[in-house]
Parts: sequence; C-alpha cells; structure tokens
Amino acid sequence: MRAQAGNGHGFAPSAHEARGEAGGERPGTPRGMLGQARSKVMAYVALTKPRVIELLLVTTIPAMLLASRGTVDPLLILATLFGGTMAAASANSLNCVVDADIDKVMKRTARRPLARDAVPTSHALVFGLLLGAGSFAWLWWATNLLAGLLAVATILFYIFIYTMILKRRTSQNIVWGGAAGCMPVMIGWAATTGTLEWPALVMFLIVFFWTPPHTWALAMRYKEDYRVAGVPMLPVVMDEAGVTRRIVIYTWATVVTTLVLAWWTGVIYAAAALVVGIWFLVMAHRLYTGVKAGEPVKPLKLFLMSNNYLAAVFFALAVDSVLGFATLGEILAG
Repeated sequence: MRAQAGNGHGFAPSAHEARGEAGGERPGTPRGMLGQARSKVMAYVALTKPRVIELLLVTTIPAMLLASRGTVDPLLILATLFGGTMAAASANSLNCVVDADIDKVMKRTARRPLARDAVPTSHALVFGLLLGAGSFAWLWWATNLLAGLLAVATILFYIFIYTMILKRRTSQNIVWGGAAGCMPVMIGWAATTGTLEWPALVMFLIVFFWTPPHTWALAMRYKEDYRVAGVPMLPVVMDEAGVTRRIVIYTWATVVTTLVLAWWTGVIYAAAALVVGIWFLVMAHRLYTGVKAGEPVKPLKLFLMSNNYLAAVFFALAVDSVLGFATLGEILAG
C-alpha cells in the first residue's frame, strides 16, 4: 500500500452517459437506470484510487516470496492481496472524505467523486469504514492477527497522522506520512511468517526513502495546485534547486538501501538493484543539474520513471526469491 501525495484519478462520465444526462436517455428507462448505476459504481471505485493501490500491491508479493524463499502458498498470496486491497481502499476513501475541500480547488483532483459531489460524503465515510473493518477481519481470519493489526495501524496513520495533521502543516508531510505506503511489505511479511524481521524493515525503508523523490517530482509539476489549496508541499515553499537537491539525496538513500537488502537475496536481485539504481540516480542528478543550469526541466519524467524503478526492483526480488539461489549473507558466511 504506496502511500502518497497522490496520483489517483476520478472518472469523467462517458459520452454515452453525457447524452443520457442531456435527455437522450430518460433516467426512468432501463438503459438510463443502467447508466446511472454504472456511474455510481465507478464513482465508488474512484474513491479507492485504484492506481495507487496497484503500486502498493506491487511490493506485497515479492515481500511474501522473500519471506518464504519462493514457497509461499498461492492462496495465501491471494488472501493477503485481497485484505491489503481492502485496507488501501479504506485509507484512500477516507482520505477523499477528509481532503474533499482541497480536492475541489486543485485541477488535478477536481474530478474525484467527492469533489464533484458524485457520492454523498456520509456514504463515502461509511464505505471507507466498512472496508477498513473488513480488511482487519479478513486478514485476521485468512492470515493472522499481526497482519490484520498492521492493516488497521496503516489506515489510522494515513488518515489521522498524514492526512489530518502533517499534510496541511509541514513541508515534510510526505517524508513522514509516506510511511503508510511502506506498510504493504510489512503486512505481506507478517502474513507469511507471523513475525517481523530485518528484511521486512529494510524493504520498508526502500519504499520510505523512495517516496519523497517520487512525490516531490509530481508536486513540482503541480505546485500551483498545491499553492492554491494551501498545502505546503516542499516545491511550494522551497525553490527548485533545493527541492531537486533533496530528491537526489533521497534517491541515493533509496538505492543504497536496495543494495543492503542484497544481504538476504541472491545475485539476480543484487545485479538488478545495482543497474536500475544507477538509472534512477542518473535521472535524479539530471533533473538537479538541469535546474541548476536554468534549463527547462520535466519533473514528471522522473515521477513516471520512479514508478518503473520500484516495480523493477521488486520484480527482480520476486524472481530471485522464487529461484532460491544462495543469498549474499550465506555466501559470505561460507
């Protein structure tokens, strides 16, 4: 679950639905009723920010495979993904409830369901709470109590600490608030082993350090949106040179941490982490030097690339775990 300064999207009505609203299909007709029902369902789906959930779940399966060195039961993976999806959907839906006021004034988020009054606020609140309760009950029943408690802690942290306190008060909001997006690896590890161990913490730190450069690159592109909404994202309160310098620092921290994880993995992961890490570093440094030189820069390229980077790191981790080669720690131990 990659918490996040957000790249969720609302769903605009289709041309077919627009014609129906304009009178081409009367609301009382079967086709009109079907169109309304479909629009309502899609509005609730949009509340959950499915694209954000996809990114969070990318990290869950590799964490489970590493925890079991590739022998985890596929049904356990599916059960954990289902519970994790409900938890992330709960957090995102409740985030939409709390942030409805700023979503209305930001161009990037103006199409979210509550911003355009597609769903009553009270319904969205109940929807989010039910998803949260369901995620806890499901994970406890299908995996173990620790995984369920971690899911609840993630939801509470994301809503009360990040959304309600940090987001609107400090430019370091995403640094600490981004911890919620790191939790899927912990939940996956706990669901597999019933415990939390050092590799889970290192994976947590990979996502933790990755989140600021990923989010700040997006915020650089939409800083006027955040300024209008009164959200003190770092690019709103600091010049581009300062922001990109910090992006470089956190990118280095991310890459170094991925290499630390190699102690518990094989050569496939270690080689992949090194190669894509260099790629990530080159992109971050290029953004920084471009800003320093006064050249036009495209921070959205780094934002999109960072998604691919994280996916590549965890895909390599999954492959390495399934193949089950000796880990670096085992090799060095003789």
